Amino acid sequence: MKNQDHTKLPTGRDIPFLIFGVLGIGSSGPIIAKATMPIPTLIFWRNLVGALVMMPFALARKEWKTKDQLNAIRWSALAGTLLATHFVCFFWAMKLTSVATGTALTATQPIFAALFIKLAGGHIPRKSIAGMIIAFISVIAITGIDFSVSIQAFQGDLLAVFGGAVGATYMIIGANAQKEISTSTFTTVCYSTCAILIFPLVLLTGSNLTGYSSTEWLLLGGLIIGAQFLGHTLFNFTLKRVSPAVVSLVVFFEVPVSAILAFVWLGQQPPAGTIPGIIGLLFGCTLFVLRSNQSEEDRKVN
Repeated sequence: MKNQDHTKLPTGRDIPFLIFGVLGIGSSGPIIAKATMPIPTLIFWRNLVGALVMMPFALARKEWKTKDQLNAIRWSALAGTLLATHFVCFFWAMKLTSVATGTALTATQPIFAALFIKLAGGHIPRKSIAGMIIAFISVIAITGIDFSVSIQAFQGDLLAVFGGAVGATYMIIGANAQKEISTSTFTTVCYSTCAILIFPLVLLTGSNLTGYSSTEWLLLGGLIIGAQFLGHTLFNFTLKRVSPAVVSLVVFFEVPVSAILAFVWLGQQPPAGTIPGIIGLLFGCTLFVLRSNQSEEDRKVN
């Protein structure tokens, strides 16, 4: 990581991986909002299928023989716990607030990651402060707008922001775990843990696992293929070669993708005042990543 070029753009297969990844995670919000299948059921099937698909690759690698690998597996399980919390917050936010706003607020995840790193004693470049300020002002603007519309939407906004914070912790732990084990092993443990933890919620809420229409199963299939495999899993694969700074920058584009898909599929057109907030959030997050990247390169040179 220290010798990695943090300004190098993705090449080869990583380019389509990242493009499909953005489209995949960008489709999740509209699909969740459109589906009538209970949220715990959606989360359970999404992660169970994801784990079962990745499991043969993980078993073939047999990455449980060393102390470091076993420790990484334990961290992967913790990441799965955080992922379950993130999914619950994000899925419920999609039901309470607009897809565009909920996705935009969840996109503050890299900002929270930077704050957590700073609290842990890590280096936060001064030039990134402007981007952080712009991003959080935009978050406040978006949340304030939804609060004026309804208390329900405001609650959805809070869930989305908290989901972003939890997602940031999941991202940091996941990145560290994958230093010792492959992406297939990490995702198998992570997705399995998430599915296991969500199952009691399925029972407590009385959510059925079967008995839904073909349309609902198609939506679930779209969520699994799009968000789970084209989104989460492909991004994890590209992190083996592409700088996290570049991947984080690409992930921000899920916000306009979700907004466009929500408008086309669901007819959701957010209040006019929400659009500047989303634009400001994207600009602030982009500025944060680019300034952090530039400062890191300057420190290497000096």
